[in-house]
Amino acid sequence: MQPMELQKGMVVQMSPECRNPAFACCFMVVDEPKSWGCQGYFQGFGTREEQGGQAYYRANWDEMELAGHAIWMVGNEEENTES
Repeated sequence: MQPMELQKGMVVQMSPECRNPAFACCFMVVDEPKSWGCQGYFQGFGTREEQGGQAYYRANWDEMELAGHAIWMVGNEEENTES
């Protein structure tokens, strides 16, 4: 991906060749835009009783592509809106 103005809540997809193979082709929610890319999270599975946790990652421009925008974000109940 070419550098661009990312915003909190955007969704990027990780490249199959990203630095951490555990996240290859996964979708990440942007939490903090940075000049070098962004910090974001992957939502983990939970159980039927509890929500799962988040795995945070710092992605460089060359290992992600813009995919869209998240409707709901973890921990931002007051900001969660449907567009």
